[in-house]
Amino acid sequence: MSRTAWAWAVVVLTTVALAATFLVTPRFPVPVPESGPPATPFGWSGQLSLVAGDGMRGLRDGTGAVARFDDPWGIVVAADGTRYVADAGDNNRIRRIAPDGTVSTLAGGREGFADGTGAAAAFHTPSALALDGDGNLYVADTGNHAIRKVTPQGVVTTLAGGGGPGFRDGPAQQALFNGPIGVTVDGAGRVYVADTYNDRIRVISREGQVSTLAGGDGPGFQDGTGDQARFDTPTAVAVDATGVAWVADLRNDAIRRIGPKGGVSTLPLQPDLDTQAGPRRPLALALTHDGHLYVGELSTGRVMQVMRDGRWRALAGHLSGQRFSRTAGLAVDAAGDVHFTDAGSHRVHRIAPMTAAAAAVVTPVGPAPDDPLPDTGGRWPLAPQDGWHEVVGTLGEVRGDYQGESRHHLHGGLDIRGDVGATVLAIADGKVGSPSAAWGFDGLGEGLAVGALAYIHMKVGRTPRGDLLDPARFQLLHDLSGDPSRIRVRRGTRFSVGDALGTVNRMAHVHLSLGPPGYERNAIALGFAGFTDAHPPRIDEVALFDTLDQPIDAKQDGRIVVPRDLQGIRIVVDAWDQVDRNLPRRRLGLHALGYQLLHPDGTPVPGFETPRMTIDFQRLPSDDAVQVAYAPGSGITVHGSAVTRFRYSVTNTVRDGAWAEGAWQPASLAPGDYLLRITARDHSGNEAQARRDLPLRLP
Repeated sequence: MSRTAWAWAVVVLTTVALAATFLVTPRFPVPVPESGPPATPFGWSGQLSLVAGDGMRGLRDGTGAVARFDDPWGIVVAADGTRYVADAGDNNRIRRIAPDGTVSTLAGGREGFADGTGAAAAFHTPSALALDGDGNLYVADTGNHAIRKVTPQGVVTTLAGGGGPGFRDGPAQQALFNGPIGVTVDGAGRVYVADTYNDRIRVISREGQVSTLAGGDGPGFQDGTGDQARFDTPTAVAVDATGVAWVADLRNDAIRRIGPKGGVSTLPLQPDLDTQAGPRRPLALALTHDGHLYVGELSTGRVMQVMRDGRWRALAGHLSGQRFSRTAGLAVDAAGDVHFTDAGSHRVHRIAPMTAAAAAVVTPVGPAPDDPLPDTGGRWPLAPQDGWHEVVGTLGEVRGDYQGESRHHLHGGLDIRGDVGATVLAIADGKVGSPSAAWGFDGLGEGLAVGALAYIHMKVGRTPRGDLLDPARFQLLHDLSGDPSRIRVRRGTRFSVGDALGTVNRMAHVHLSLGPPGYERNAIALGFAGFTDAHPPRIDEVALFDTLDQPIDAKQDGRIVVPRDLQGIRIVVDAWDQVDRNLPRRRLGLHALGYQLLHPDGTPVPGFETPRMTIDFQRLPSDDAVQVAYAPGSGITVHGSAVTRFRYSVTNTVRDGAWAEGAWQPASLAPGDYLLRITARDHSGNEAQARRDLPLRLP
């Protein structure tokens, strides 16, 4: 069935479904356009394509495939197909993508606060964009706490705010905002603002008056009218044809609806599907012509389709090899195609209806593998920053859940031992990109993300006693009873090398994570001062198992006898690493493993001229891969034991963020004697030499 025919069928079915739904849920009428495209079908299949960005953080105009962005956020699409993107991070510019894909800069040239034309204007962390009927852009200039206006010619003026963070209604030039991230404009020219850290939705009239539509003093989750309603970190707002404002209420995991008179209600989402959860941490919003929603998620990177009756479906980002790092901005064009920015990957994408030809095209997603690393100068996150510290955990190690499952998840970073209460220090200059950059208040996993780095297992922004290190950058929020509840750090906040970020909590180490969620890289690559590793990995055992996990251990003349009629064989390697100056008991995981089959004289068997490197932890895969990478018996398997076992399933593949189960097929070899050689390598390039060979006999 064609998309158009499907759409008309869905109109009929949706009408029936809505009639039943509205008997038990608030009635959210669907705008009915006078003419135009058919109704938006639910659950349509989309094909992803790359619009612009090579996945490398930077600033470069040119054709889409070679253009570079830093923190692309807001996006709008003009009637002629031109796309405009707010590029934050270190770029602080409004970029223009022509219909042919060519990227240029419309306005902005540095981080600051200045009106002017083109490069003479300055922004500070521009976020969402909106487009009016005359082609003017409106910018939520988050770091300047202002709403800016940009003409089609690139002339930038300040519409409202800009007096520093605060809250004040009134004339636009006197009004105050607090880190606004969302902005939209309705058909009458009124500008709506998601005033993120004031937890309010504000409106700027055509006459230049700022008023509060909904939201009260402080974050919360409550429906109601005007200031009786509560939001928690709203990041996006969109207004439909009926005058209803829809809000991405980030930390409430909710989509909120505001009527023209300020009445706030929560969209009752249908129960999660068996195989998917969502939406979670809604970050971006876009409306279809008939009033349905597309939602970008912060926590998973998915693009979701959310209907006005609460049905939802993942449109993109839920398939293998299609993980997005941060879907920050969304827009829908006249044809119904969805355009979005992937801020953490420095790319702009489009989702269009699936076609047979397009389905064969592989679209690059995520940051490029050689995306520039932060300039750390070899610093450590603890004092002395230029002196050696003990590394106690590396990327990809197996971790348990403290509830009996020893293979629960993969370790996502580099652990550096530190005394409880020690000050955690920034190792690179960086800027906060996430609207919710701190998490886990007072828990073991509390952390803060600054640029491409996350610092975890600390009291964020606080001394061991709980006093704020810097109230200007760390805001301590309290719950309704007055107790401390969490730390807020605004998007756009900058930290410099050596700045205090917090203090080590009772985990007694700092966990450094490098790269956006879903694309974590091995932080050893940062090159820490004094860190050396001259120890080759140690192999304790190489073992074989059949497909029923039964050991193959019968021997003949000192060789393991491998029946050639087995359907497949798993090779399991028990191995670990140690680095210079670490405690002798400190076992670390390996960086890469593989296997090779040789003849008894050491010459390779055809097809094994080089080792098959099946496991590589240069980039972290999802936790779903943990039981693919590691065999049973891995982890800390005895209560109270301080020794972790790393038993790698080297016939499975876990590398480049992907994973798959596999097996060695002995039937492909002629009867005879062979040698199975294991390659076990650490990040410094050392390879295990002892116990790497297992003599085999195939009768």
